[in-house]
Amino acid sequence: MADEAKGGRPGAGGLTAVDAGLYAVTVFAWSTSWFAMKLQAVGGVAADVSVVWRFLISASLMLGWVVVSHRPLRFALRDHLRFAAMGVAMFSSNFFLYYIGSHSLPSGLLSVVFSLASVFNLVLGALLLGQKISAGVALGAVVGSTGIALIFWPEIAGTEFNHDALIALCLCIGGTLLFCLGNMISSTLQRRGISVISASAWSMAYGAAFMATVALIRGSRFELPLDAVYLGSLGWLSVVSTVIAFACYLTLLGRIGSARAGYSAVVFPVFALMISTVAEGYVWTPLAVAGLGAVMLGNIIVLTRRR
Repeated sequence: MADEAKGGRPGAGGLTAVDAGLYAVTVFAWSTSWFAMKLQAVGGVAADVSVVWRFLISASLMLGWVVVSHRPLRFALRDHLRFAAMGVAMFSSNFFLYYIGSHSLPSGLLSVVFSLASVFNLVLGALLLGQKISAGVALGAVVGSTGIALIFWPEIAGTEFNHDALIALCLCIGGTLLFCLGNMISSTLQRRGISVISASAWSMAYGAAFMATVALIRGSRFELPLDAVYLGSLGWLSVVSTVIAFACYLTLLGRIGSARAGYSAVVFPVFALMISTVAEGYVWTPLAVAGLGAVMLGNIIVLTRRR
């Protein structure tokens, strides 16, 4: 896996075989993460503590990867400040907000909210990084987002937007925005030639430390239940959905730009829905089928358009 973008500026040209592979791994890893998060919830561990365990394990694995692969480990203070900001935004607080929001919103709606990452990435990429938004990329994002809305329309229409649900929705939108801000920081680091693996390792460590501080302030108990379901889902989230997925995603971010990389957040809810069909008995409707077609069409538009 390459650490830096090759073959031109991010987002230029079509996808290479490496880009497609990184994209596929990212979508698979994040598609399965929603079900794993649901399984982890049965352990009764506080959300902030679960986030600490997840990124403590992930940071340890990533730091080991840095050492074994002889990647840079020492950086200037200004880089560590960026790592810390990235960790707070992408590897801690965003997940914490989603855990809290999941108590008042259905998992399908959580996926829909997170799919807004494609839109936020487009806007933030233009505002903070000066990345131009082509009409084709914008159209693809709109078509794909519309498809997601169609797929989950029964859940959206059936959700009672009381006070708690409205707060939960705002928390999840905030979590998505934090994730996208982390994207922007990662893009900046890659433009400066800093290894994705090194940056992710330090950022995950800072994220775990930040969330541990939050847990201490909130008085959460640092417990780790010896439950096969909780430990299994924790292992999957830590290794596959975090270490592997974020390494692929952040590399993809540097290679093809934030707009097209962020579109994975629109695609993976579809696959998460397929998993739900097998594991939870989700029933497909005509709206869901139409929505799936729209998502696939939007995916093709975004991934084949030059920016």
